[in-house]
Amino acid sequence: MNKGFLVIISAPSGAGKTTICKRLLKRKPELVYSISTTTRKPRRGEKTGVDYFFLNKQEFEKKIKKNQFAEWAIVHSNYYGTLKHFVDRNINAGRIVICDIDVQGGEKIMKVYPQAVKIFIVPPTWEELEHRLRFRATDTDNVIQRRLKNAEKELKYLKKYKYCVVNDSVSIAVKHIESVINSEKLMISRLKNINNFFKKG
Repeated sequence: MNKGFLVIISAPSGAGKTTICKRLLKRKPELVYSISTTTRKPRRGEKTGVDYFFLNKQEFEKKIKKNQFAEWAIVHSNYYGTLKHFVDRNINAGRIVICDIDVQGGEKIMKVYPQAVKIFIVPPTWEELEHRLRFRATDTDNVIQRRLKNAEKELKYLKKYKYCVVNDSVSIAVKHIESVINSEKLMISRLKNINNFFKKG
């Protein structure tokens, strides 16, 4: 059994990260999605251990004090974070864990898992990014402008990642990420008991 590893996937808003991750997980069911932990209340249909790990504020803060999170943040008055235990358990079992995360969270989790495979997704052009944000028709112009300003800042994190995938086509972008994962699986450092291949009988 090969060693498992963590794949960090980040992108500016509108680049298609979530869509790509969902397609990737559907095509490769052996991959494990990194389930976040949160203090927000479950929405209708959400299940703990499937959509999120739901904790109350006191439980979450206790885990912070015990340094049990690879990264955590407060978003809209709720805590969100990635539990080390969940990631470690799956990696130790030889699984590949997909972490769909923003650049700030990605930077934090890289410090805990420096050997993680780091993939940054970008749109083909800046104009296409703005078009996608407007095509959603879910945000006001002020929100779109804010997202574009944030995207400028997020793109500066690109140099912290090892791979860059241009999302001109979701299906092609997914195949590129699959190729990266398949290549990383063959790294000698990820092969267990590699020396056994060279032992004389």
